[in-house]
Amino acid sequence: MEKIIYKAGSRGHANHGWLNTHHTFSFASYYDPNRIHFGALRVLNDDKITSGTGFPKHPHENMEIISIPLKGDLAHEDSMGNQAIIKQGDVQVMSAGTGVTHSEFNPNKDMGTEFLQIWVFPNKENIEPRYGQVHYPVEDRKNSFQMVVSPIDGGLDTWIQQDAWFHLADFDKGLEKKYELKKKDNGLFLFLLEGEIEIGGEKLQKRDGIGLLNLEEVNIKANEDAEMLLMEVPLEW
Repeated sequence: MEKIIYKAGSRGHANHGWLNTHHTFSFASYYDPNRIHFGALRVLNDDKITSGTGFPKHPHENMEIISIPLKGDLAHEDSMGNQAIIKQGDVQVMSAGTGVTHSEFNPNKDMGTEFLQIWVFPNKENIEPRYGQVHYPVEDRKNSFQMVVSPIDGGLDTWIQQDAWFHLADFDKGLEKKYELKKKDNGLFLFLLEGEIEIGGEKLQKRDGIGLLNLEEVNIKANEDAEMLLMEVPLEW
């Protein structure tokens, strides 16, 4: 098993006033030639948006975009005619395909919004754009891996055009659990949202990440109560 460590403090950072963001991979003005992507995982942004502000309309194409709110609400509007509010517990996917324009903003007047913005390279380009949004009860990830993103044939409405599986998990202190990869030759990227864990012989703390390659399974132990996102993605596609 090979490991790539991404410590929280080593991420790219930009504070635009309305947006305070950290980039695990190169994005916008942050560039590190050693941190362009992890396999098909291209973007992992940890965004905080102040009340009443957000991203104006902007285009995307040939990218699978996943948004996971951690706190507060995020209002979405796109050129496909979708208008929605996504909240904590929701997962939103958007296959940009041949091209889509959308906006995202914090509709609350007295509360910040925190969410993960994730981009994944698709395994098929120029598909018809699509939108999906599902609420996944937080209690269903207690001491368990809750699948929230799958491939097109994975049985979820929040599917993407890639052989990738995302799971959210909340572990109690002391819990040990094994994650088994769904597909041979995929890699696993774990992003720790809260707490402290041990994985692959490494200790991770809040907002640390680790990329794991050449493995079939890995054991995860929670040293503290911990919340995490696991992203299994192809290393080649």
